[in-house]
Amino acid sequence: MDKTVLTSLNKGLLSALHQDERVYLLGEDILDPYGGAFKMTRGCSTAFPERVFTTPISEAGLAGLSAGMALRGLRPVLEIMFGDFTTLVTDQLVNHISKFRWMYNNTVNLPLVIRAPMGGRRGYGPTHSQTLEKLFMGVPGLTLVAPVNLVDDKLHQAPGDLLQGIILRTNDPVLFIENKLQYLLPVYSPEDLPDLEISLTLEGSTGEIDFLTYTLRVKGAPPPQVTLTAYGYMAELARQAQLKLAYEEEIFTELVIPTRLVPFETGVVSRSVDLTSRLVTVEEGSLTLGWGAEVIARVQESLPGRGLTVRRVAARDLPVPAAPTLEMQVLPQVEDILLGVRKVLENDR
Repeated sequence: MDKTVLTSLNKGLLSALHQDERVYLLGEDILDPYGGAFKMTRGCSTAFPERVFTTPISEAGLAGLSAGMALRGLRPVLEIMFGDFTTLVTDQLVNHISKFRWMYNNTVNLPLVIRAPMGGRRGYGPTHSQTLEKLFMGVPGLTLVAPVNLVDDKLHQAPGDLLQGIILRTNDPVLFIENKLQYLLPVYSPEDLPDLEISLTLEGSTGEIDFLTYTLRVKGAPPPQVTLTAYGYMAELARQAQLKLAYEEEIFTELVIPTRLVPFETGVVSRSVDLTSRLVTVEEGSLTLGWGAEVIARVQESLPGRGLTVRRVAARDLPVPAAPTLEMQVLPQVEDILLGVRKVLENDR
C-alpha cells in the first residue's frame, strides 16, 4: 500500500513511463537528484534518462511543445512547477490544446497530461500559493481531475493508479490538480477509517478511465442533516470536520468527494441533497465565482422548488499572504467548515 499521496503519484508516474515508451516527462528542475520542487518526479530521470527532459523556464513554450508531441502520437506529461504558473499556459490550453479535436473534425487526439501543484499553507506568498483551477473549469474540451487520499477495496484506485491510467489511456487533454499539502497525507483504505462508512460511485469517464466519487458517512449515525462536498486537500479537512461535528455536536453529515471536477456530474451530490435539503461546498480557491457556486447552481436546477439551504466555504477574495497567521485567516480551515454547517442549520430554524 502506498504510504502517502506523494509516493503513490510518483509510483504511478514511474509505472506509466515503464509501461509505454510513448510517455515522456517534461518540466523545470525535474532531474535527479533534485526530482522536482515537490519530489514528485524523483527517480524518473534515473530510470528513463532518454524520456525525461528538464527544460528552460518557459511554461507557454513547454505547453506548445507538449501539444505538438501529443499530436504526433506521444503521451507527454508536463509538470508546471507551481500551479500559479498555469496562467502562462492559458493561451495554449484555451485556444489550442482544448480545441484541436473540434478544429480538425475528430481526426486528431491530444493525450496530454498537465500536472499542477496548487494551494497554499506553506508560506510561499501571493504568487506561489494560489488555487487557480477555477480559471479552467469553463473550458470545453479540457478535463480537470483532483485525486483524493483514499483507496477503495473494489477498484483499488489509489491516487497513483488514477494518474497512471489517465497518462496511458486517455486521448484528450487533462489538467491534473495536486495540492501541495495533500502530497504528505496518508492514503487511507477503509480499514484505516473505522469510524466511517465509504461508498463509491462511478461518475463519468475520459477514454477508458472511470472516475470515482466517494461518499463518507459516520458509521451507525442517524440520517445526515447536511451534505458536504469538497475535493483534493479540502476533502481531508472536510472529513476532519465531519467527525468533529458528529462526536462533539451530534450534527451528522454526508461528505461527497468527486475526483473529476470537469466535466462535473452532480448526480451523487443532488441525491444526497434531496435527502438533507442542505448543502455546504468547500474549496481552497477564492469564494467569488468558484467551484462551489457552480455546484450549488446545478444542484438547485436539479431539485427545483425544494427551497434548499446552501453555503460556500472558500478562501477570502484576497491575495494569499506569506505570513502564516495571515495565511490561515485567508484560507479556509476546519473551523470554517464547522461554522458553515452550523449556519445552514441555523437558517432553517
